[in-house]
Amino acid sequence: MQTKLICSDIDGTLLNKDRELSTKTIAVIKDMAPIPFILISSRMPQAMEHLQEELDITHLPLICYNGGLIIEGEEVVHSTEINLDITKALVDFCSDTEIHSSLYHGREWYVPGMDFWANRESNNTKVVPVLQAIEMTLEKWKSEGKGAHKIMCMGKPTELDSLVAFIESNYNDQIIGYRSKPTYLEISPKSISKKTSLETLLSLQYPELGLQNVMAFGDNYNDVDMLSAVGVGVAVENAISEAKDVADHKTACNIDDGVAMFLEGSLCS
Repeated sequence: MQTKLICSDIDGTLLNKDRELSTKTIAVIKDMAPIPFILISSRMPQAMEHLQEELDITHLPLICYNGGLIIEGEEVVHSTEINLDITKALVDFCSDTEIHSSLYHGREWYVPGMDFWANRESNNTKVVPVLQAIEMTLEKWKSEGKGAHKIMCMGKPTELDSLVAFIESNYNDQIIGYRSKPTYLEISPKSISKKTSLETLLSLQYPELGLQNVMAFGDNYNDVDMLSAVGVGVAVENAISEAKDVADHKTACNIDDGVAMFLEGSLCS
């Protein structure tokens, strides 16, 4: 089937070693127009929009928080949140450990303090969080009828292992944690994924297309179902084995412009 929409993960897939878009990647993606190029990531909107601007695709939707939030400009296209009681239970668990907990909803990112983890994530994403006690954030969201689009937990791998076991014992049917690296656990509603968010986006914005018309790039656990479901799934060389196993093709590492290299070949074919 002909590719009529392209989507790509960001960290570990699209960005170079400096966590930026290379000149080559920008040029090649611009050459793909008018085929829509959709960014799909666990990142929050502000951590993706500056990349959209560089690629001249600000008119296109964004899939944020592993599919928990789909937006087009300021318009919310689709939203799925974590129950507030579950959020409280998770942060209560983390309060007895050294795990850092970040809470996200839409364009909001709250941290209890600018520790090593908050500073690291802020530097990586070019977004500055709001300092606010977790209890205050939960009270604010309760009064506003909100839940978390994502809970980011960062810390020692052994402590995160304990958090994973707590989730599996108590909330396995409602939330899921993706290990983006040994020290990062990104928690999302279990009902959504990059695959399901793509299906939702296609049904709402591109009803003439199906997953068979999509080319997708990824590298990590949260990309596996997407890569296996689309018409053309491409794993970068630095991807985990689970992603490579389900991908239709492999390309060079993210730091070697793997996405751009594969797209150049597609343009020439």
